[in-house]
Amino acid sequence: MPSFDIVSKTEIAEVNNAVQGVVRELQTRFDFKGSKSTLEVKEKESEIHIHTEDSTKLAQLQEMLKGYFVRRKLDPGCLDWGKEENAAGGTLRQTIKVKQGIDQTLAKQITKAIKDSKMKVQASIQGDELRVTGKKIDDLQAAIAMVKGLKIEQPLQYVNFRD
Repeated sequence: MPSFDIVSKTEIAEVNNAVQGVVRELQTRFDFKGSKSTLEVKEKESEIHIHTEDSTKLAQLQEMLKGYFVRRKLDPGCLDWGKEENAAGGTLRQTIKVKQGIDQTLAKQITKAIKDSKMKVQASIQGDELRVTGKKIDDLQAAIAMVKGLKIEQPLQYVNFRD
């Protein structure tokens, strides 16, 4: 029976490359000369940490990070922006989580949308991914088109298309 998986994975190596690009630009920009702004990637936790002096520099760093994500062909929708926190020395800190996998609420939402569409396919949640099975490949392709049409902020990939 033909099937495919819907997953949401972000390569941490590409995230690291994007952050390194922001750090390089940070060192050459005139408005950041002498500032104590830093960005670092925690690969094990899938997080990016930003430390800077004020909220305007934080906003600039966020825009630079989004720009470098687009350049590296990463979807900025995979970033879960945390709250701005006050840190030591009058600086600001922000933790950004890189979304990995499909959480249960989003998986249920996609499954419900597939079932409500009355297509001849079944969707099942398997951990942090979704498996969609059907009798015909055309039905599966229609299911992919329907899921792409949903307004989902998190980037999704369609993998393991099997006959």
